[in-house]
Amino acid sequence: MSKNLRGLSGRTGPVNGLYEEIVRAVTEDHDKKDEKLAILSGRFMTGRSAVLGVSSFYDFLHAEHLGKKAFVCDGTACLTSGKQAEVRKELLGRYRESEIGTVSCLGHCHSNDAVLVNGEAVTAGKDRLAGSLRTDSNVGRPVLLAPTGNIREYYSPAGRGAVDFDEALSELERSGLRGRGGAGFPFHIKVRSSRDANASQKYIVCNADEGDPGAFSDKWLLEERPHSVLFGMLMTGLITGADTGVLYIRGEYPLAVKLTREAVREIEEEGIITGSDGVRGLRFRFHVVEGSGAYICGEETSLLNSLEGLRPEVRTRPPFPAVYGLFGKPTVLSNVETFANIHFILKEGGETWASLGTEKSPGTKLVSLDGAFSKPGLLEVRMGTPLRTVIDEMGGGTRYPVKAFQIGGPLGGLVPADKIDDLTLDFESFSREGFLLGHASIVSVPESFPLIRLLEHLFEFTRKESCGKCFPCRLGSARGLELLSEAAVRGKKIDRELFDDLLETMQIGSLCALGGGLPLPVRNALQYFSHELDEYFTA
Repeated sequence: MSKNLRGLSGRTGPVNGLYEEIVRAVTEDHDKKDEKLAILSGRFMTGRSAVLGVSSFYDFLHAEHLGKKAFVCDGTACLTSGKQAEVRKELLGRYRESEIGTVSCLGHCHSNDAVLVNGEAVTAGKDRLAGSLRTDSNVGRPVLLAPTGNIREYYSPAGRGAVDFDEALSELERSGLRGRGGAGFPFHIKVRSSRDANASQKYIVCNADEGDPGAFSDKWLLEERPHSVLFGMLMTGLITGADTGVLYIRGEYPLAVKLTREAVREIEEEGIITGSDGVRGLRFRFHVVEGSGAYICGEETSLLNSLEGLRPEVRTRPPFPAVYGLFGKPTVLSNVETFANIHFILKEGGETWASLGTEKSPGTKLVSLDGAFSKPGLLEVRMGTPLRTVIDEMGGGTRYPVKAFQIGGPLGGLVPADKIDDLTLDFESFSREGFLLGHASIVSVPESFPLIRLLEHLFEFTRKESCGKCFPCRLGSARGLELLSEAAVRGKKIDRELFDDLLETMQIGSLCALGGGLPLPVRNALQYFSHELDEYFTA
């Protein structure tokens, strides 16, 4: 059935596709949405139930969301900062309780005081954009933080006859670039697989919907260095033979959506991607799609389903997107930071970029520091840098006592403060010690913050954001939250063996990392903070 619907949706391509038409039908005149959705169903030759299923999936398309005027961030960093109550109190001076909603993360984890009002992120209680972000680097010549400068000069490596595409792919291979979205998969394998696939249509898709609370590196790149991302997508397209690039950006990042669209218009007006300066007459087009509030769309196959106008549920793999991706066509799908590295790699050489890191974790990594740090903000760090250096020297330490750091998002490991000397910033070190580097966001857990509350938050997050396709994630997250809440509120002890079985079932049986990744921080908490959590469990 999905293949049939995918084929029908693919007739129009990614521009003004079924997903975006559904969003417009729901948001532009909500009272007439049923009539408009019925028309879309006929136009796209898709069943009404399928269209209604999509329209009811996303948070931003719910009637209750459309009726709100302000949204408070309920991400992990804002929760542990203790500022949520203060922010809500300030909003209640201007809005009724019924007019205030929540969103999972606004990407202002460095300040913890941003709210979404009228489609803009503003500082609570004030009519201005939240404060600027501090950046720093321990790289002699920054890769990702460096300004792009003159646009024509920046895109010159993509100019006519200037690049041998086989050699460009070899440089990507020599660089050892691994996906910066968390999984760390070798990027050149995706590119080669897509290039070698036999198809008349291919796509490049940038996953800018990775909404890990605590991580704001993607947001910064799209707002401050959008051309680095667009260049990386363009070159990947030229190497593979794709002529279309799609950026799927979180709806919680409205400024990133706006500025990325402006950057696309800029290179279109300069003629860089419209044929006049194109390589061998190739015309490449970009299309920016705004998400509608669904964390699961950060999972690559859910994102593809969303773009196709299907329910954004996880696909089983294989086949992988590189050979069967958007509309069933070969697709290189990677995240914002991965694409942003390509300009430096092709200009300076893959070996030069690789030398900035370690043998197995080459290059640099963007690290997000939350508001607990004395110097919060975004860092570009050489892979292999001691974690102590990142936290104490580059971040200035924390402003108050912290007992743990959750690194890599809500599904990342929970690192006790006394373990940071055992870690270096790279994939291997974190994996060896039983943690996860992931997006490299660092969320601080204060000494006074109850671990049982953090675990409830993580299970609640997973329950809320689950696509619902697989039972281990959908039911397991709800059952885990139920057990923890009963223990915390009613004093009902949790059977430890039952809880361990639940975690194992979620880890082994879930189709993607949402349900499968949750057990990691939970097990870290049970291992390193048993003195705090044992009272909630049977012996």
